[in-house]
Amino acid sequence: MASQKGFIRRHAVKLIASILITVGVIYTVESGGLKLVPNGGDFDGIRWAALALYFPLLFGMTWFRAVRWRFLLRQIIVVPKLRLFAVSCIGFFAMWALPFRLGELARPLLLRTRPEEIKPGKPVLSLTAATGTIVAERVIDGLFISIVLAIALLTVPTLHPLPETVVGLKISVAHVRWAGFAMLGLFTTAFVVIAVFYFARAFAVRATHAVFGLVSQKLADKLSNMASHLADGLHVFSRGRDFFGFLLETAAYWMFNAAGMWVLARACGVTHLDGSGITFGEACALMGMLSCAILIPGPPGLLGVFQAGIYAGMTMYFPTAIVTGPGAAYVFLVYITQVVFGLVTAGWGLWYEGGARRLQGVSLDEQPLAGEAT
Repeated sequence: MASQKGFIRRHAVKLIASILITVGVIYTVESGGLKLVPNGGDFDGIRWAALALYFPLLFGMTWFRAVRWRFLLRQIIVVPKLRLFAVSCIGFFAMWALPFRLGELARPLLLRTRPEEIKPGKPVLSLTAATGTIVAERVIDGLFISIVLAIALLTVPTLHPLPETVVGLKISVAHVRWAGFAMLGLFTTAFVVIAVFYFARAFAVRATHAVFGLVSQKLADKLSNMASHLADGLHVFSRGRDFFGFLLETAAYWMFNAAGMWVLARACGVTHLDGSGITFGEACALMGMLSCAILIPGPPGLLGVFQAGIYAGMTMYFPTAIVTGPGAAYVFLVYITQVVFGLVTAGWGLWYEGGARRLQGVSLDEQPLAGEAT
């Protein structure tokens, strides 16, 4: 109970802000005419048999998203894939449930080496080191998907003329497209910064003090120390085998993600004016716009922000009647299936971590990785 009160006190401002953002987003979406919950008729054209294909793609996406973490951890500690999957499933759902991505801390907290687990000769994974790998993962993910989005925005044909605003929202489509390119600039900058701190730390520290030291030497020390710790997550670059393995499985993760969004959209009847179905390139654009939208400080469950991101993407490629009809059913099913799938897999992860490991009476960290593939 004391730890719960401490958590609430530390994050009170974020929790209050998340409530205000949730109310604001829901009001904006609903007042604009977008549907968080579709009308019954919006589901009439769904091919439910095709919808079943989405679930193996969702599992593949989650699997590669989870187990690729081992490449970032391998210089510190070797963890079996199944445990990484369990820990990650818990962490992924925590990211949904908690505002402002506070759930990002769940994976490092679950995987760190606890004091009672420290043994002579056994590798130790500190919370700082684990968090550094998460930061590296997020930056590389952001750079990867922003490149995909930029390519889609430049090459995938849109409606002509483009609508002035996103369907149901007072947001300019031109600004939405600009935000996609801005995301590429943001993650490119973040990647360059941590890469410089990793490969040329002495120079990066001097540069930080030269710039921020003009304001405060204490601030410069804090920023350089923080950046140095986070840059350590890029140890994967020092081992070519791990680096290419991580990039390959990151590509697989995003490929499964885009394929799932494409299959689900076709199953829901998301079509163009001529009746043709959504293309894979358009699905990549929708995936990228969703990723761009959830960069916004999010309410619990990303409610409203998640939906607005996909609606913004669909507005560029599909007529309004499709966006607010079959498109509404599509957005709802993308959201609800991921929430339910996340809840089920997180429940399994909690059982595996809290039950199966103790029943076995042995730390899975100490088991050999038989047949570990990269």
